[in-house]
Amino acid sequence: MAGLLALGVVAAACTAGAEEPSAGESAGPGAATSSAPPVSAASVASNIPDRAKAVTVDRAVRLTASDGTFSQVAVEVGGGDDELDGTLSKDRTTWTSSERLEPGLRYSVDAVAVDDEGLEAESRSWFRTEDLTLDQQTFASIAPLEGETVGVGMPVIVRFDVPVTDRAAIEKHLSVSTTPAQQGAWTWLSDNEVHWRPKTYWKPGTEVTVDADINSIPAGNGIYGQESRSTTFTVGDALISKVDVAKHQMKVFRNGDLLRTIQVTAGKDGFTTRSGTKVIMEKFRTKVMDASTIGIDKKDPEYYRLKVQYAMRVTYSGEFIHGAPWSEGSQGSDNVSHGCVGMSMSDAAWLFDMSRRGDVVVVTGTDRTMEPGNGYTDWNLSFDEYKAGSALS
Repeated sequence: MAGLLALGVVAAACTAGAEEPSAGESAGPGAATSSAPPVSAASVASNIPDRAKAVTVDRAVRLTASDGTFSQVAVEVGGGDDELDGTLSKDRTTWTSSERLEPGLRYSVDAVAVDDEGLEAESRSWFRTEDLTLDQQTFASIAPLEGETVGVGMPVIVRFDVPVTDRAAIEKHLSVSTTPAQQGAWTWLSDNEVHWRPKTYWKPGTEVTVDADINSIPAGNGIYGQESRSTTFTVGDALISKVDVAKHQMKVFRNGDLLRTIQVTAGKDGFTTRSGTKVIMEKFRTKVMDASTIGIDKKDPEYYRLKVQYAMRVTYSGEFIHGAPWSEGSQGSDNVSHGCVGMSMSDAAWLFDMSRRGDVVVVTGTDRTMEPGNGYTDWNLSFDEYKAGSALS
């Protein structure tokens, strides 16, 4: 409900002389006269009523001047020195906030409009925004991290701590800008996670800025974006490793050049290594691997607990690339692991030192494929399939 906030300038009539003439008498020469000062024809209206409570944070403040133009608009935030940003129309008859409201704050509105005669009309009002708990706000975390250098397969990942059910509203306020420019798209993995990837692998040297401008944006079910965030990162060299499980080999390429062919072992029967395009998610100089984390009981003959060197994760389910000195006799000839790709310690150290998060590992030669979402699986879809996961497609 729009509230009219116009206040005319009113002054009390004043008189001169000792007494007012009594009824039936007229004032003589030099007697006092009385007149009211002129009132401005201008008025000010707001789309938020005076003293409104629990105003939703996704609203914009809009003030309109009738029969006049604005000479001053100030919207004070929270009783402090901060003011809400806004813009005047070219004809100075409307003012619209360009900054979103914050929860649980009082906003004081002070506006002055001037009519054609130069007379001022002042409007003063206030309103208070609704209080929001943390459960009513969703916070966005972004990967890659600020200043990080990543591999050419690294997707942009935005995760929300409270589910987003109005995906389209949020996605409209997510953006990725790149230098040089590259086409890309968003795809939703769940209400808590959305990814962006370019059409093809990143170009080495690309500078990327991610903006999640979600503060006070409705996320559905009474949830709002908690805070706008931004991050920048850089894409490094194109380090792509190609694992042929059938041949027990890994070929490592950097920017298209073959650097090394490594003898490997992969998953044995019952623990087949997944084929597909994988991406290095995290690195561990030393990693304790316990078979119970992949569902193997400690009483099972297949149970193991090992301290592994030069481990790089490529799936959430537990596939790694790592050094495996215990299987060097099988590397290059047989698959004996529980799903990981193992290699000699010297090869593992060499690869570990040059690898980074986002580097690509392409595995072929098995009939077991990657499950969607089991790692950074963005490259196992065609670009058209990927774009179909956008809420705006």
